[in-house]
Amino acid sequence: MTEAKIYVPTTGVKTRPRTYNQMHQPRRFTPGCRRVSIYVCWSFPGEANRDPRELDNRFSTMTEVRRVEWPFWETPEWSDPTMFQQGIAGALELFFRAWVPFQELVGELTGHVVPVFQRVDQAGYRLPLDERVLDDTDTLFVFGLDHILTEQEASVDEIEAVRDWLRREGTCVVLGPHHDVGISADTTARAMEYAHHGDALVPRQQRFGKYTRSLMAGLGVPIENRYGLRPGVVPATTRISPLTVNRDLDTRGWLDGVSNFSFHKHLPHYAVTSTNGTDVRVLATQPIDLSKPHPFTEAGNREFNSFVWMPPAGKRGGEILLADSTVFSTLFGADDSLKRFWKNLATAT
Repeated sequence: MTEAKIYVPTTGVKTRPRTYNQMHQPRRFTPGCRRVSIYVCWSFPGEANRDPRELDNRFSTMTEVRRVEWPFWETPEWSDPTMFQQGIAGALELFFRAWVPFQELVGELTGHVVPVFQRVDQAGYRLPLDERVLDDTDTLFVFGLDHILTEQEASVDEIEAVRDWLRREGTCVVLGPHHDVGISADTTARAMEYAHHGDALVPRQQRFGKYTRSLMAGLGVPIENRYGLRPGVVPATTRISPLTVNRDLDTRGWLDGVSNFSFHKHLPHYAVTSTNGTDVRVLATQPIDLSKPHPFTEAGNREFNSFVWMPPAGKRGGEILLADSTVFSTLFGADDSLKRFWKNLATAT
C-alpha cells in the first residue's frame, strides 16, 4: 500500500483553457463506454453565504483553512485574494479542484467527459435531478455535501425520475451522504466526537445529507449516514488502515485490486436500518481509530460500514452503491488502490 498524497490541481501556465457558462452537450451512448456524471446536491449560494460568525453547520472559510493547515496553502495561488476567494466560496472551490483527477481518469477510460452538475450553482441556476442529468448518464454520483439546515430535499418528481432511470438495465447510482457530526443535544457527547476526529475545521455540529436521505427514503434504500468517525492508520505511518472486504459478497468485483480508500478524519457510518428481504450487501468496513473514545466505539463497535451495494432487484435493473464523496477527491490523498477503485466503477459492464 503506497502513501496517499494530497493533490489539488494548480493554476500553472500550462493549465488547459477553461470555460464557464456553457450548456451541457449530451453524450451519445457508446457500447462498453459508460457515461459518468456527478450531481452535487447542495445550493452553492446557500453554503457560501452562511455567516462565518456561526460556529456550527457550515463549511470553513478559505482563511480558516489556511490558518489551521498553515503553511500548506500559503503560496500566492491560494492566499492572494486577487487569485483565490478567501471566504467559504473559496473552500468550496477546493472540492471542485480536487475532483478533477477523478474526472480526468474516468474521461480517459470511457472516452466521455465527466460533467459536474449542481442543484443550485454559483450563478443561481437551479437544476433538479431530472432527465436533463439522467438521460445521457449510465453511472451517476450523488455527492451529499448539503448541510441539513439548507433544506435541500428530493421532490416527488425527482425520486420518480431516478426510479424510472434505475429501471434501465446497466445503470448505477453511487450515493455519498457525508458525515453527521454532533446529532446529540448533549454538549459532552459533541465534545467527545470532536476530540475523536480531531479536525479543527469541523465544528461541534456539522450535519449533512438531507437531500440524499430523502432520495434514499424515496427509493427504498434502508441506509442512514451516521457520525463522523476517524479511520485507523497503519502503525507508525499516516496511511489509512486497509479495508475489511467481504469478497464473498462482492460478486461484481467492485473491490478487485482495492485494499484501501483515502484517509479522511471524519467518515460516515452507513448504518443498515432495515432489511425486510432487501438485498443490502456491506462489501467493506473500515477499522476505527480507537485512541480516543466516541459514542459509537463506546457501544462496542470497532469498524464502520464504508461501502455498500444493492444489486438489481425487482423492477430496478440498475445498481445502488454507497461510498463517501471524499473517496473521489484527491483533497484527502489518492494512491494506486483508490485509483483502481475509480477504474472499477468507471469500467463496470
